[in-house]
Amino acid sequence: MVSVLRRGHLALPSAHGCGIVFAVSKSITQLADQLLVSYAKMGGINHLDGKNLPSKTAITTITIDLLRLLFPGFFDEHTIHSSELKMEVVSLMDSVSGRLEDEIYKSLEYAPPEGLAKKDLRPHAREVTLKFLSDLPHVRELLRTDVDAAYQGDPAALSQEEVIVAYPFVEAIAVQRLAHQLYHKKIPLIPRIMTEWAHARTGMDLHPGAKIGTHFFVDHCTGTVVGETCELGNHVKMYQGVGLVARSLSGGQQLRGTKRHPTLEDRVTVYAGATIMGGDTVIGAGSTIGANVFLTHSVPPNSLVVFEGLTMKVMSKQDRPKKSDFQI
Repeated sequence: MVSVLRRGHLALPSAHGCGIVFAVSKSITQLADQLLVSYAKMGGINHLDGKNLPSKTAITTITIDLLRLLFPGFFDEHTIHSSELKMEVVSLMDSVSGRLEDEIYKSLEYAPPEGLAKKDLRPHAREVTLKFLSDLPHVRELLRTDVDAAYQGDPAALSQEEVIVAYPFVEAIAVQRLAHQLYHKKIPLIPRIMTEWAHARTGMDLHPGAKIGTHFFVDHCTGTVVGETCELGNHVKMYQGVGLVARSLSGGQQLRGTKRHPTLEDRVTVYAGATIMGGDTVIGAGSTIGANVFLTHSVPPNSLVVFEGLTMKVMSKQDRPKKSDFQI
């Protein structure tokens, strides 16, 4: 049964199914008044009468258009011919530039850089936007290595085109590399909105502050977390469910700006479900971290870290003991 919404009050169908509609005693105005009281009592999750925050919807559409600029033809609904490419790119970049400048201006107005006068926020937003767009060729160079690493590292991949169009990892790392450029330009809010959008879509949480080298690949993607102060070298490969996280966050905001997350040097492989913790933890070059390992200290280069002494028993269901602590 579907609820009916009438002007001024809520109405619900009869529990007896006879079609009689009972009016709810409280009017919409009264319900709104209750919510307004909540706004007054519980500050901190309201944003009223303040600076206009960046729009999540606008940033989402900008991010999608940035992916179109990075991978022409892969994120478009229609075929782009080489003869039309320049016109398409100029038009799209002009559109992205204006919209992104507006969102960056909102971010700067929300948290103005020290020493920058209000009258200078718009020119600064325009300057940052143009610098960011000039970074796109460099971002494409990095992404080319990521796509190659994914293709070379996954025998299930049929082609690099399949990797780009179908692997959630590519979308996640592309957005992170874009957001990383804005993060280092000290633009608040927007980088995290971008990466959390990708996180929601792909299941992989890559903080925009993380430093990630070339030829990065996460197979299966889901559940992998890379924290803000992580530093990853070149040719790092990880699998699903890997956590590169802080050892403790009990210090709260006092930890801001400190190195909280681990460093993985070149050619490190981390298998599914492993957790590596701590800002002073360094995984030496060429090391392999086995599945489900929980590691809180550094290991030297070319280390193999695995569990030892774990046993697994395989038996016939018919032969299993009559009394058991679990049921199958």
